[in-house]
Amino acid sequence: MTRPSQVYLLNTHDLPRRAGEMKEYFFDIPAPERVGIDVIAVQPGEDIHVDLRLESVTQGVLVSAQVNAIAKGECMRCLEVVEIEVDRAFQELYRYEPEKAHTKAQRKRAREENDDLDEDDELMMDGDVLDLEAPIRDAIVLDLPINPLCTEDCPGLCPGCGVKWSLLASDHGHEVIDPRWASLQGLTEQE
Repeated sequence: MTRPSQVYLLNTHDLPRRAGEMKEYFFDIPAPERVGIDVIAVQPGEDIHVDLRLESVTQGVLVSAQVNAIAKGECMRCLEVVEIEVDRAFQELYRYEPEKAHTKAQRKRAREENDDLDEDDELMMDGDVLDLEAPIRDAIVLDLPINPLCTEDCPGLCPGCGVKWSLLASDHGHEVIDPRWASLQGLTEQE
């Protein structure tokens, strides 16, 4: 049995390590587990289509990709099933190897000058292998709506009966009784 993250591994042995070399790949990854947020996600077993371009640069391999998938979830207003097409691009640099000790001191000085650099955010190659899991997951999650809707103007559900407003007549309504007066409802007028 393969670990879920192993389906995201790509061997770049065919890509020459000379700056300027390029290779393109087109493949589908069956989602090993749910990829997305609580209300909408690419379901396990659904294909994630990846168009990938690898370019050798002096620091490592520059990965440019287009990710396509179908995410399924529920409308936040009426709970109907929603399918949304994910179409997102990303670009990441995978470094060849960890930096040497003398360059770490230089990097530390640069980080002190510029707080934007974060060594933990760097992606590293493991020999010839790229782990594409984090960038693909990020691309999918960033393309998903936080509150998915079946239509832009979805009216939702009637709070009284729970039926979808679009299926109800325009004069649909429920008699609302103030709970403070509800106990008096059984009394009749005295003569």
